[in-house]
Amino acid sequence: MNASDVFPEDPKHLLDSTKKPSQSTIFVKELSEKDRHRILRHFLGLEESDRLLRFGTYLPDAMIEKYVDGIDFSRDKVFGVISHHFRVVGVGHLAYAPRAEDDEATDKDKVAEFGVSVSTSARGKGIGSRLFERGAIHCRNDDIDTLYMHCLSSNQTMIHIAKKAGMEIHREYGEADAYLKILPADAASVLKEAMQEQVAAIDYTIKANTRAAAKWLRHLPGMKGGSK
Repeated sequence: MNASDVFPEDPKHLLDSTKKPSQSTIFVKELSEKDRHRILRHFLGLEESDRLLRFGTYLPDAMIEKYVDGIDFSRDKVFGVISHHFRVVGVGHLAYAPRAEDDEATDKDKVAEFGVSVSTSARGKGIGSRLFERGAIHCRNDDIDTLYMHCLSSNQTMIHIAKKAGMEIHREYGEADAYLKILPADAASVLKEAMQEQVAAIDYTIKANTRAAAKWLRHLPGMKGGSK
């Protein structure tokens, strides 16, 4: 497996591991409890229109805080893209739920729903697609064969991601539901996700250490912002 296999360009490559997309420099890392405050900062930084597109309704700060506090990292999976300033600029939330009795798309016991948001400063770089790819490959390796997305029909970015992934889209009353059928895991998909996470973890550590070193230097005597 070469570097191009670690960073897929198109979500459909998750369904066909024989294709070799181009390399990317976007690192998607699984986030944990220690990142909760960074996730909160990301959501609070979303403009009113972006909150509407992400959650289907406008959420005030208090509701955003409640949403982030309620994320169960032991059950769901949260993926993030970290900027050079060590800020979360993209979040993908993969939430698991029991299969509905009338759900004819799958016979598995549970399904997953994916939601994504990207900071204004990081738009147009393919971050949303990368987050979706990571969520999809995790579903594949976690024996989930159906991935859902729910969004407003006006959310053209999410509709584009869904269409690009080959998702089946249904529109009703100004809202859109889409689902993607995912192939069973194989050795290549398991290795691919492990490598993606390992590389992203290294990138995360480097950025964290760089940020810590910069803060330390600022407090040295004679440095700008340091003590005299």
